[in-house]
Amino acid sequence: MRLFYTLLLYMLLPFVLLRLFLRGRKAPAYRQRWRERFALETMPVDKPSIWMHAVSVGEVLGSAQLIQRLLDHYPNHQLVVTTMTPTGSERVSELFGNQVMHCYAPYDLPGPVQRFLMAIRPEIVILFETEIWPNIIHHCYRKNIPVLLANGRMSERSAKGYAKLSSLTKSAMGELSAIAAQSPADAQRFVALGHPQHSVTVTGSVKFDVSISGEMTADAQSLSAQWAGRPSFVAASTHQGEDEQVLKAFQRIKQAYPDALLILVPRHPERFDEVAKLIHASGFKFTRRSSGDVLNAACDILLGDTMGELMLLYACVDVAFVAGSLVPRGGHNMLEPAAWALPVLSGPYLFNFEAVSALLVSEGAMAIVEDSEALAEQVIRLFAQPNEAKRMGLQAQRVVVENRGALDKQFALIQGLMGGC
Repeated sequence: MRLFYTLLLYMLLPFVLLRLFLRGRKAPAYRQRWRERFALETMPVDKPSIWMHAVSVGEVLGSAQLIQRLLDHYPNHQLVVTTMTPTGSERVSELFGNQVMHCYAPYDLPGPVQRFLMAIRPEIVILFETEIWPNIIHHCYRKNIPVLLANGRMSERSAKGYAKLSSLTKSAMGELSAIAAQSPADAQRFVALGHPQHSVTVTGSVKFDVSISGEMTADAQSLSAQWAGRPSFVAASTHQGEDEQVLKAFQRIKQAYPDALLILVPRHPERFDEVAKLIHASGFKFTRRSSGDVLNAACDILLGDTMGELMLLYACVDVAFVAGSLVPRGGHNMLEPAAWALPVLSGPYLFNFEAVSALLVSEGAMAIVEDSEALAEQVIRLFAQPNEAKRMGLQAQRVVVENRGALDKQFALIQGLMGGC
């Protein structure tokens, strides 16, 4: 099955490259550094290395504290961090600069994978969340390089997909050295797909270990002073098909609260201009965050068209709607607004955050909205009931605090796989 999978990837490669080129029309960075994806320009590493793979922005942010722990504990190792997207690459550079070696991950083909492993010679490979690549795992297994799936999650939907390729999946799962699962349900699905029970550890999610610096708190106070006294909410990490729903909800919110402010943050930078056109067509007055202009009272919407500022923007509002959930994208990280003690709203599509979302809902910290009308109703309700908004926010923050500790557990697994050093 792995041979068939490899042959299929080779057959699909022209279409993969075409997609890369087409995406590069909106985001030129996709067409740059393409040789790295075939491990044709990987800089050789001349000291012990650790390979961490985090596919895009969300995974980079989620793994940031684990990466920092590795940097602190293994100063004599070269930490190699790979991503698949330019936005993930930019975030690695912003967070860690030259402390880490960054490049795009090789395509999961034998040639690129073997060239990459020969260049960096890792002592351990850490794949983050759902990055199960059969050839990477197999060639590490053959070279006796331990592979840990850190912060592992496996939704019911994803498990059904992997089960359709049971022979390939079982082989890959059997060659993984260990899995740090976010929840018991995730762990059970990994075992059902073929990973040995004894090497699955339920650690929780490192995303609960989110930290807020004093510097960020001060920056948030300075920024939010621009709209002090105005009811505000953020629609974070929106995808195509959601911005229209958010703007429709905001029309109704403005009827109840004419001075309300929306901070709208698209998930992908190549959509910033597209969303700006949507806002303009809706008739709202808006300012782009990238302009650096001070927000005035006439502005209805702040378009968050910068990278790496979402945590800051969460700190500046009264209510957070976490997108990727009104369309079937699986949701995004709702623990970031929760850490700021914000009441959290989300759409119904949450298969990427099943355990986390269920916990927040059960604790009365998050409400699910089915459509734009329900979103408007919930925002209006929370604006009208500040005590309820505060209660939800404090509950959300309590959930975050009480579930911390996954970082220590996952780091201990890494140390164990590296021989306890």
